[in-house]
Amino acid sequence: MRPVKGLLIDLDGTVYRGRELIPGSAGAIARLRDAGIPFVFTTNTSRMSRSDITAALESMGLPVDQSEIFSAPVAAARWLKDKGVRRIQLLVSDSTREDFSDFEIVDEDPDAVLVGDLGAGFTFERLNAGFRSLRAGARLVAIHRNRFWLTGEGPTLDAGPFVAALEYASRQQATLVGKPSAAFFDSASALLGVRRERLAVVGDDPETDVRGGRSAGLTTIQVRTGKFDPRSFAEAPPEERPDHLLDSVADVPSLLT
Repeated sequence: MRPVKGLLIDLDGTVYRGRELIPGSAGAIARLRDAGIPFVFTTNTSRMSRSDITAALESMGLPVDQSEIFSAPVAAARWLKDKGVRRIQLLVSDSTREDFSDFEIVDEDPDAVLVGDLGAGFTFERLNAGFRSLRAGARLVAIHRNRFWLTGEGPTLDAGPFVAALEYASRQQATLVGKPSAAFFDSASALLGVRRERLAVVGDDPETDVRGGRSAGLTTIQVRTGKFDPRSFAEAPPEERPDHLLDSVADVPSLLT
């Protein structure tokens, strides 16, 4: 195993599922803190702002500092600022709008249309409004393009299918700013102050965490919680095979110390 000097830890499906912590996750985070191993929570979750994610984790029994969370919406806001984009049309939840308070939020003549997970809010009217802005020259930006996520009711469509619909209709390729984009891992690496080759990504998703981490040159640690599926894992292509497979995030400290 390459020396690991820092961790990028996924949240949904890795640290918690639904409204409960995965058994052993709080203890694992405490052990990592005690061992002095730097980490940041890297999540594609786009239904909640960073402050609401922090509050949700605390309510589950895992107190964290807001600065320890690097979410895809936060990455998107940084990317937009770097590109000089000011006027944006948001297809995101009300909570997530908080992460874009420094921008001019408009419904007409935006510079970019930003797409996250709206859930049932993905109505024809909202999608069509975004499509018309794209046709008028706005840029399509995907906070992430996850295919689905797991809820208490079972697998549920995420933002990815709706991003694909807007791409098809507008004949425009979306710019991806969340996982598994290399830019996301670059930003997380800079935030920790640790080179990518000395980082490990811990997560449950074979596409965003494993494939994304491998492509970015990180050590990859997949957990058998969340989206992990034994049959899919057995048939996974090489780019979706992790360096390490653990039962849960609770086993991560023992791997590193």
